[in-house]
Amino acid sequence: MNFTEIAKNRQSCRAYNPNKMVEQEKLQAILESARLSPSACNGQPYHITVCTGKSAKKVAKATEGLGMNKFATQAPVMLVISEMPYVMTAGTGAKIKHNDYRSIDIGILSAYITCEATAQGLSTCILGWLDDAKIREICDLSGQVRLVITLGYAKDDDKLRTKKRKSLDELVSFIE
Repeated sequence: MNFTEIAKNRQSCRAYNPNKMVEQEKLQAILESARLSPSACNGQPYHITVCTGKSAKKVAKATEGLGMNKFATQAPVMLVISEMPYVMTAGTGAKIKHNDYRSIDIGILSAYITCEATAQGLSTCILGWLDDAKIREICDLSGQVRLVITLGYAKDDDKLRTKKRKSLDELVSFIE
C-alpha cells in the first residue's frame, strides 16, 4: 500500500476479533515505525507501554466510562502513550515559543503507529477518553498518559466506512 491507500483504508476500529492475536513481527514493525517518527529536536518526549493479556483488559476498562469505548476490551493489544520530559532544547523552545511540542510529537507518533498498523493489515483506534491515574497504576508510569491506542484485527464484518471529511476548498488556502 502506498501512503494514500493507507490514508483511505485507515479507520477507527470499534469491532475487534478478540480471538486473533497480533503477530510479534507485525507489532515490532509498528514499534520500529514509531521509533522512527519525527519529534522536536529528536527528543521523543514519550514512552510506549505495550499491554497484552490481563494488562490490556485492565487498561481497556480504564478507558471506559459514561458509555465510552466499550469495544476496547476486544482489542488484544493496548498501546499506552505517556509523556516524558522534554530534551533541553525542545523544552527551552516550548517555553520561549509557548508551544506544546510534546502534544505535537505524540500526535505524530500516533499517526505513524496507526498508519503502519494499517499497512500491516491491523486496525486501531486512538482513545483520549481514559482514566490517567488508573492507567498509570496499571502500567507503573510516572508520566501523564496522553493516549491509548487499541490494536488488533477487525472482525470480518467491520467494513470500511465512507470517510466524512471537509473538502479541500474548506480545508486549504493558498497565498503568494
